Amino acid sequence: MEPKNFALIGAAGYIAPRHLKAIYDTGNKLLAATDPNDSVGILDRYFPDANFFPETERFDRHLEKLRRLSDRDRVHYVSICSPNYLHDAHVRLALRVRAHAICEKPLVVNPWNIDALADLENEFDCKVYTVLQLRLVPALIALKTSLEQQQTGRKVQVDLKYVTRRGRWYHASWKGDEAKSGGLVMNIGVHFFDLLLWLFGRHERSELFIKQRDKLAGVTELERATVQWFLSVDKNDLPKGFLEQGKPAFRSLTIDGREIEFSSGFSDLHTEVYRDILIGRGFGLRDVKPSIDLVYQIRKAAERSDIT
Repeated sequence: MEPKNFALIGAAGYIAPRHLKAIYDTGNKLLAATDPNDSVGILDRYFPDANFFPETERFDRHLEKLRRLSDRDRVHYVSICSPNYLHDAHVRLALRVRAHAICEKPLVVNPWNIDALADLENEFDCKVYTVLQLRLVPALIALKTSLEQQQTGRKVQVDLKYVTRRGRWYHASWKGDEAKSGGLVMNIGVHFFDLLLWLFGRHERSELFIKQRDKLAGVTELERATVQWFLSVDKNDLPKGFLEQGKPAFRSLTIDGREIEFSSGFSDLHTEVYRDILIGRGFGLRDVKPSIDLVYQIRKAAERSDIT
């Protein structure tokens, strides 16, 4: 397969190195990157010759200039690693320069943006992909196959726990701003709700039990499961000994008393996501919409709730 040309938005961000590594590992080339923060030395590790623009406007103009050259010279994919509330605008930028978009989770903060992006996909004949890496965890693929083979007609009992340590900076940054991040349930939970929908079918109802700044818990009824879930960025919720072992995150899924623990290997899947996209698969708007809808409903429930 001939190498493809990439551009990247949000090069100074936390998640950008995983995308840069994925572009590099799949044998492709980064032509340009942008970020208002110019602490982007990570580019030297993978693509030292990439053009860098602190201003998105100049980056946009550069991509448009490349688009007017040959198909070989233009940007074919734009990887989007910017803050959540900018994803929609940056996906639109990618489509305008006739490039496919590969966007970090959550694809959008509000579900109505997905329909608008679908219209733009058709208009520009380009695709919007998102990173749903949990669907590529081998243990979870095997679990999905097993569940499909053993359907009994009854709902299984599921317990989902996700704890990931975050410092004080988290709440002071855009991630602590509900309007910009979509709140805790969107920012750290959306791909877990996608996983649950993928495994157990459509959403029926949800109820909140805990609503705090650094943690949320509730029950969600799905077509084939009753799910108790807990999300936290409080280090004190990690299992005993995790931090001492250098493990800042804990992820666990229990189904009818059988635990599937997948805390390790979680950060190594972006390259697999890219390989999937480059061979014509990948997860698009239709795949991601149910989880964005579900999380939005939980967010609205949290706003109405007076739980403390």
